[in-house]
Amino acid sequence: MLFRPCIDLHNGQVKQIVGSSITSENDKVVENFVSSHSAAHYAALFQEKQVSGGHVIMLGPGNEQAAKEALQAYPGGLQIGGGINPENAAAYLEAGASHVIVTSYIFHDGILDEDRLRKITETVGKDRLVIDLSCTYHDGKWFVATDRWTKRSDFEVNAANLTALAAYCDEFLIHAVDVEGKQNGIQEELVRHLAAHMPVIATYAGGIRSLEDIDLFRKLTNHNMCYTIGSALDLFGGNVSLADVLTKENN
Repeated sequence: MLFRPCIDLHNGQVKQIVGSSITSENDKVVENFVSSHSAAHYAALFQEKQVSGGHVIMLGPGNEQAAKEALQAYPGGLQIGGGINPENAAAYLEAGASHVIVTSYIFHDGILDEDRLRKITETVGKDRLVIDLSCTYHDGKWFVATDRWTKRSDFEVNAANLTALAAYCDEFLIHAVDVEGKQNGIQEELVRHLAAHMPVIATYAGGIRSLEDIDLFRKLTNHNMCYTIGSALDLFGGNVSLADVLTKENN
């Protein structure tokens, strides 16, 4: 199944927000949806629907307890990201995460820290590590955005760098930062770029707003990349039915 679910946490609540609105001031974000349900509620639902490989993302502090409750509700079915480092990774794996996701720990001060990359890989194991290469466009190229998408690193997302990083991880998670949460359609240029150079399993997030967008994504990637749907999904106040997505995936 190419579809993978997501649970985004902000200040302990399940939310869908506009990615580009995230700043160092954690409360000042543009919210598309704030759920009355817990993260564990959604995790249990995804387990019931037998949809695995999704991710829980902690957007800033105050989300740790809600995240662990979600992982415990669906053991082995969800990945976890947001503030992950060698000191706390084991606790999330023990809580039930299939993988931990890292970005800012290995990308800091605008560069890739290879010592940190090796350390986190050695700590959790290559087969339990996902690297988030959240992408932003600049001067005709794609670069990794870090620190809750507030900083653009100097790390270009190209074929050589993808291949080099793939030696350290099991999967990539790609957030299209410039369209995330806006429901304006997928970032087609980025999707084409990734599909042409992706050496391992990867999940794309950003802009999917309809079943037609899913068809376009699958065509652009030749069915070789996974995708997630956030604000547009009916579970999060949108118009795309989870039931319809699962029907499409099963046909």
